[in-house]
Amino acid sequence: MSRPIDADVVVVGGGISGLACALGSERQGARVVVLEAEARVGGCIGSLHEQGCLLESGPNSALDTTPLIGSLLDALEIGAERLPASPAAANRYVVRNGALHALPLSPLAFLATPLFSLRAKLRLLREPFIAPGAPGVEESVADFVRRRLGDEFLDYAINPFVGGVYAGDPRALSVGAAFPRLHALEQAHGSLIRGQLRGARARRHDPEKSRQSAPMFAFRGGMQTLTDAMAKRLSRIETGVRVTHIVPGSSGFALQAAGAGGRCTYRARAVVLAVPAWMAAELVAPVASAAAEALAAIPYPPVAVVHSIYRRGAIAHPLDGFGMLVPEREGRRILGTIFSSTLFAGRAPEGRLLLTTFIGGARQPGLAQLDEQEIAGIAQTEHEFLLGAAGRPEFVRVRRWPRAIPQYNIGHAARIGELEQAERGFPGLFFCANYRGGVSVGDCIKSADRSVGAVTAFLRGA
Repeated sequence: MSRPIDADVVVVGGGISGLACALGSERQGARVVVLEAEARVGGCIGSLHEQGCLLESGPNSALDTTPLIGSLLDALEIGAERLPASPAAANRYVVRNGALHALPLSPLAFLATPLFSLRAKLRLLREPFIAPGAPGVEESVADFVRRRLGDEFLDYAINPFVGGVYAGDPRALSVGAAFPRLHALEQAHGSLIRGQLRGARARRHDPEKSRQSAPMFAFRGGMQTLTDAMAKRLSRIETGVRVTHIVPGSSGFALQAAGAGGRCTYRARAVVLAVPAWMAAELVAPVASAAAEALAAIPYPPVAVVHSIYRRGAIAHPLDGFGMLVPEREGRRILGTIFSSTLFAGRAPEGRLLLTTFIGGARQPGLAQLDEQEIAGIAQTEHEFLLGAAGRPEFVRVRRWPRAIPQYNIGHAARIGELEQAERGFPGLFFCANYRGGVSVGDCIKSADRSVGAVTAFLRGA
């Protein structure tokens, strides 16, 4: 049965990107319908209260990299729920030779740290004299870092960082797509060190902040506070509705969907696809095959998230930091662990410690596909070896993401170019998800803001 529903904009997907785009479009006066296939909105953001702990199934925190975040929290009236990270979060550990070493936070600490050899430290002196890469030539993160900073910085700084942010492989990631600021710094100044020195004053006055300088925060009730508040402000959200076809027409788009009430058709002047790349690929394949192929080529490696609760005295390490990252070179079976009960207050009961450990990714995808008991066993073994955990945790919860984080691999810019071509070929069609513009919470909010501008301009005939 067909039930025509008129709207200015239909947003397909109720994750943070879709919710932010819908909210912004409504503020611009558009009539918006959000269609979400799952029973709840929020996408990978989810906060669960269990055993007196707060467990995050997706992002554990956000970085205040853009003033858009503050404006959004003010509009949602949840600024009072914002929770700053503990000062201890400035400490971040990297494993080398089986031991945890704090990342140096000052030049003197860098000179003294055993994390990098004297040879690696002296190698940095060459960086300002290394020619920049040729413009227009795409380079992997690994090749870029090896060329500018050397193998050791690749192995013990960038490799674990990439594992923490993307669960990715620096040999596959494109530096221009995954870390555009880093790439731009080299192109503009010919050197990362010169670029950092010359740009220091401009960065102090820039409202946009880098990952290194932006304050970290979460919410007292968990990251789901944000997506729940966004959903409450929207006029129309329909969950349990899966869009199966998008048909462009002379006056807009018809979206065929299936839900608990059967099949129906939604009609809108504009459509925003805010779903993962593989889902968007299926929807646009009949009308934009090149864009569909580009979307289908974006990999999403699996990741398992393990929440472990220990007695405070059961962990030998003081857990005085954000967490630890594990370089691939160490040959361990985890990507890293967040010291969740240190990072934010109220994450575990008194006398208990909460660790959040990540397993799999592009490095070891098979591990994330094991059964939950095996995954929990891997986390326990690594906690014993790296953190001095004594015995089994009191409670363990495993969440597996078969397709976790989109990889901005070599060729990503060309793939996004295909999407831009599809948007030009089908006016009113927009792509807005974390495979475009960055994977962090702040990146998604910025990307959604850009999409709102494009949608609004289209609806107003600009």
